[in-house]
Amino acid sequence: QLQLVESGGDLVEPGGSLRLSCVVSGGTLADYAIGWFRQVPGKGRKGIVCFSKDGGRTNYAESVEGRFTASRDIAKNTVYLQMNSLKTEDTGVYYCVADLVCGLGYAPPGFGSWGQGTQVTVSS
Repeated sequence: QLQLVESGGDLVEPGGSLRLSCVVSGGTLADYAIGWFRQVPGKGRKGIVCFSKDGGRTNYAESVEGRFTASRDIAKNTVYLQMNSLKTEDTGVYYCVADLVCGLGYAPPGFGSWGQGTQVTVSS
């Protein structure tokens, strides 16, 4: 069974940086499209970054374009999210998810295998 474990969330001041990691086990990273999703209280999980399954295409939500950079290390079965110039509106629980495809909208019911999430709080 595919398992994903996120880490790296923290409290950071506006303008700061964080790097999130997501380790995948029980399967091969290269067999899945991987996404980073963010959830804020009262709302669903919304995609902010999606890798295509072959890793040839990475799509970013407009809200994070130019500030966030996603990468993956196939050998380590790990994906990363480097977050720079953080804003208060980036606060939320960040999840990584694996499925055959990935989109940047709100996650539909039954979509993907999810990690437990990691909290990112941007506040002064």
